[in-house]
Amino acid sequence: MNTTKIVEGVFAINKPKSISSAQALRDIQQAFNQSKLFAPWLETERSKRVEESKRQRSRRRDKRLQVKLGHGGTLDPMATGVLIVGVGKGTKHLQNFLTCTKTYEAAVLFGAATDTYDVLGRVLSKAPYRHLTRDTIEAALHKFRGSIKQKPPLYSALRMDGKRLYEYAREGKEIPREIQERPVTTESLEIREWLPAGCHPYTWPKEEAGKEDKDVADKILHLGAALEDGSVEAPQTDDPLETKAPIGSKRRRDIDDEEDAELGITSVNKRRELSPTPVMSGAKQEPPKIQSEAPGGPTHTAAASPVENQSRSGERPSPTGPPAARLSMTVTSGFYVRSLCHDLGQEVGSLGIMSDLSRTRQADFELGRNVIEYDDLRKPEDVWAPMVEQALNDWNLKMSDDSKEDTPNSPAAV
Repeated sequence: MNTTKIVEGVFAINKPKSISSAQALRDIQQAFNQSKLFAPWLETERSKRVEESKRQRSRRRDKRLQVKLGHGGTLDPMATGVLIVGVGKGTKHLQNFLTCTKTYEAAVLFGAATDTYDVLGRVLSKAPYRHLTRDTIEAALHKFRGSIKQKPPLYSALRMDGKRLYEYAREGKEIPREIQERPVTTESLEIREWLPAGCHPYTWPKEEAGKEDKDVADKILHLGAALEDGSVEAPQTDDPLETKAPIGSKRRRDIDDEEDAELGITSVNKRRELSPTPVMSGAKQEPPKIQSEAPGGPTHTAAASPVENQSRSGERPSPTGPPAARLSMTVTSGFYVRSLCHDLGQEVGSLGIMSDLSRTRQADFELGRNVIEYDDLRKPEDVWAPMVEQALNDWNLKMSDDSKEDTPNSPAAV
């Protein structure tokens, strides 16, 4: 490791669950600030600041001397996968990663809709799901391939009349007008695995939205109309363990969207995001539940005891509950995986929420190939420094090669 060389550029990490993209950057920045690898960069930056005019110094928002970092597109706290990190001058190239294609693997859980379109939200409605099969889902996917129109979630950072959509949602206010669909492209979309009831760890959220919030959401999402089109009535639950939010209560959700290009580049030196409440899809689950649906009546959900789970013959009864599916997709910028899960649920005569998400590729960065594990960056410097230096060198070499190919007189251009 060359301790006098200034290293900067772009590399990628595998972000774990339960932390925001901004928090991941702050953790990395703390390690870089104290390292020998980035000491030359900090020294150069210190010299530049000494030569700055008084006006330049006064205009600098962050007076602290820190390694400059940014990322090329956020990931939700609940999501894992490729998070591209720019260092120093590398932050100037991050805008390019907001418009590139990305590959995701997601799990959609059927039978319920939430205000956030994922398992972090509050339940707005429930719908039948026992008619769903792998063939049903595969047949519906064709509608979401190619060039399509997609409506962003209410909990997103898009602006309407100068105000973020999620701000309307948090305040329980109706948005001024319908959220407009936006053109996006799905280059590929496949079902990787069908997960019948009892064969997956995903569960609906326990918290249910209050009536006032449901009424506001229904005017935007039209869930009632969707259920009527299916000629079925959404089952209700009288689960005593289910928490119902008081009317008018608000749900705060960290807007760290996995696919929202509107957020732009998030730099640690420019913006601090809200600290999310850690929610992990792999966290400790509630006891398994048995659902029974009486003909024409509501669905009753009760905690299953070991005795109740055991049949007289000594074998366990067939599992019940909503099915799920794992999807793989390659999409363009501006695509919302949460919206896909929501829309797919309605398309198959049910409802759906995103219950897991991993970004496996973004541009040329791909898990298992050239992405550094986040946990490695929390180890001593002699462990992570060679990996980071090599990754930055590789990126700079690639940029140099690409620049030569773009030169008019280069062999590649002739």
